[in-house]
Amino acid sequence: MTSEPINRPNIICLNHTYPPEATGTPVSTRARNVFSYLQDRWSFSVVNGFPTSQQQPYADIHTAKTPYPHGLIRLLRRAKMDKLVDWLEWPDDAVLWNLPALMKALAVIGKRPADARPKAIIVFMMPYSSGIAGILLKWMTNLPLILNLNDSPTCTDMHPFFASRLHYWLAIGLENFYIRQSDAIIYVSQKNLDMVRARQPKSQHGKFHLIRCGVDPTDYQAPLPPRDPDKFQIAYTGGMSGWNQFIDAGPKPSLAKRLYRAWMGLGRFELVQLDQRGSTPVFMGRAIHQIIERNPDWKDKIRLDVYGNRYPQETVDRVLANTEIGDVVSVYGSRSHTQAIQIARGADLLFMAIPDRADGSPGGRISLKTYEYLMTDRPILAAIPKGENWDYLSDKPGVWLIEPNDVDGMIRIVSKLAAEKFAGKSCSVDRSKIVDHLSYASRAREYEEVLNQVVHREKEPQGHSIGAVS
Repeated sequence: MTSEPINRPNIICLNHTYPPEATGTPVSTRARNVFSYLQDRWSFSVVNGFPTSQQQPYADIHTAKTPYPHGLIRLLRRAKMDKLVDWLEWPDDAVLWNLPALMKALAVIGKRPADARPKAIIVFMMPYSSGIAGILLKWMTNLPLILNLNDSPTCTDMHPFFASRLHYWLAIGLENFYIRQSDAIIYVSQKNLDMVRARQPKSQHGKFHLIRCGVDPTDYQAPLPPRDPDKFQIAYTGGMSGWNQFIDAGPKPSLAKRLYRAWMGLGRFELVQLDQRGSTPVFMGRAIHQIIERNPDWKDKIRLDVYGNRYPQETVDRVLANTEIGDVVSVYGSRSHTQAIQIARGADLLFMAIPDRADGSPGGRISLKTYEYLMTDRPILAAIPKGENWDYLSDKPGVWLIEPNDVDGMIRIVSKLAAEKFAGKSCSVDRSKIVDHLSYASRAREYEEVLNQVVHREKEPQGHSIGAVS
């Protein structure tokens, strides 16, 4: 347990996936880094959902185990009752953690001296259900509550469909409830923030805060091996979701399988159709082929390496074979955070691919790799739809923006950069002016502003009823 000066205010934090169980998730990384930068002025007591013997110098960790019925869920899924699970696990599969988390948080608070009791509660989500425990804790302790939602539960990029129309309206109602009951609420996307705030009464607008994700500059200081002057390596770090879009149809499924698929799709409420093909290396692979056709002496000199695949290797191999890009594209499994950063820093070009929105509407999603890529000095080719990610990158140095699946755009940009490298020119981009903006030190300052606001704000009475969906 950390030593704690009396004059260092304490914050009780609920974070279901706090390290070390989920050290690579955006939510856990965000909390851990923010706490580390604020440890000189604040102390943090964290309730997480997974057993750990590890303590950290800037957070006192307490575990509340999740009583999840793994055996029952496995049995239901084997019995092809996935539909029942999808309907009943609401808002998500961590909903049963709320009671253990609440009890553990109350115990942690109760053990602290009266003059060192927490000054506020902060809940980091996902999972979205953990906000319920934060609200119950607020009701029982009268402490101000900060809800860090990151992505909105009604963001159509992250959640393009729901199990039913009812589940969609429940998600809206839950988010509205979170806003009414919180003292401050945090999003990472301006578009998502604006979308949610627009459906709230003006009395709630002051609670909204935009605090983007960040990166740790110290992760980017390790020496790099020299790059091969005769090769042009394009790198993508992170998972891709569109592999199944390029799997051949195969034999007609049996009647039983067709009925099962119809059952699983029954009542599903789709808000937006995403074109997942863009979240693959297929279009870049095709672009590289055409570049080599126009520049035969570049054969075997340009390729795309994808790191972070979590799909079955058999699926990946079938797609590479079906699309005939296996000679210029390699796909590798997950890498550690440190390895992924070194891969990005060592590439000649960083590739970003996000699914397109079939209706052309702007999306609210912004990828974590946006910040990670920008911290390097590597040029970035972002094949992404219009929306938050596009807007954020539009004024950043060394970034080329094209629509998803734009093979001609990929050919134009890759050809230009490859020609420059092979001519001996540097591909480096000076982003030194935005390093502080990207750093978790900057994010921590923004969090501290919110903490100071809610801790010193005069308390206002709030009701405990779920706000009406508007």
